[in-house]
Amino acid sequence: MQCDYFDSRRCRSCTLMNVPYAVQLADKQDRVAQALADVAPDGIWLEPFASAESAFRNKAKLVAGGRAGAVTLGILDPEGQGVDLRACGLHEPELQALIPRVADVVDALGLEPYDVPSRRGELKHVLLTRSPAGAVMLRLVLRSRRHLALLESRLPLVLEQLPEVTVASVNLQPEHKAVLEGDTEIVLTPRDVLTMPVNGLALNLRPNSFFQTNTAVAAGLYRQAQDWMRESTPDAVLDLYCGVGGFALHAAQAGVRQVLGVELSPDAVRSAERTAGQLQLAPGARVRFRVGDATDFSTLEPDLLSGAAATVVVNPPRRGIGPQLAGWLEGSDAQRVVYSSCNVTSLARDLAAMPSFTTRQGRLFDMFPQTAHHEVIVLLERR
Repeated sequence: MQCDYFDSRRCRSCTLMNVPYAVQLADKQDRVAQALADVAPDGIWLEPFASAESAFRNKAKLVAGGRAGAVTLGILDPEGQGVDLRACGLHEPELQALIPRVADVVDALGLEPYDVPSRRGELKHVLLTRSPAGAVMLRLVLRSRRHLALLESRLPLVLEQLPEVTVASVNLQPEHKAVLEGDTEIVLTPRDVLTMPVNGLALNLRPNSFFQTNTAVAAGLYRQAQDWMRESTPDAVLDLYCGVGGFALHAAQAGVRQVLGVELSPDAVRSAERTAGQLQLAPGARVRFRVGDATDFSTLEPDLLSGAAATVVVNPPRRGIGPQLAGWLEGSDAQRVVYSSCNVTSLARDLAAMPSFTTRQGRLFDMFPQTAHHEVIVLLERR
């Protein structure tokens, strides 16, 4: 991939931009395999799941800079000034084409970008998410409610100029710190859910729900977990850190009769329940979701894992599952664990804390080309 922003040193976020993609992929595979060498022998690795080198991002997380009427959308330089990256080649083509039009709408509305050095202004970030079906979610992160009445009154004009946008919201982030968004979300449109078709499932995203940045690779990740479940035919699946239900719903789609997803975010649980309600389930099958902490073991229904073919799926944040949850899994009746990780260091630590399990298969998923970030999924089986 060639990038004018990188070559001119306006943006150096993609640290591997000048490295051939085949080399990037091989280096990531080597790094993951070496980090897991003590818990995952060489022979377990499936072929890495490659991404498109460019035009793969379904999200645009853009810092607003410049001034009212001449906004920049991109990043900030070391002095806190806006660097416009609206033509970034990492975004899906339709998303890349949309960003300049969003900038034009922001300019037409007269929204004042937040100036970090002076701590003045309102618009901090513009967040866009595009569904494979073509619909888009637009979120404007503001410092205060100052522009809220304006946005509400001009919403018909915004939607006329940006017909792809089906969900629009304002997020309030009043603090002066490097945090992308705040706790308060105000949905402006009648619709509050973006539908993301993935592998025949219609996942539902609310404004602050998490979904992977690379739709094609995320679909491959879910299919891999689903293939393992089809091979082992578990009686039950417990999906921890389930988000909007990607792994849990793919388990149900594969015919698992008892599925329980646990997630801290109430919005994500509501999204997962909405998708589950659209599934055609076999008689007697149950798919449930619960708001809760994965380390609150009283909510995890150990009886669900008492069958000889029970599987636990974990998809934690970068810190991993930690010693408490690893110890609980070690002592549980679960026969298999599917562990999806974005941090091979914490993954290696967690696997070492579960010596009763052996790593049967693993696969690298290149969710973030042009960077050293990685996603890896492993299948563990009780010895």
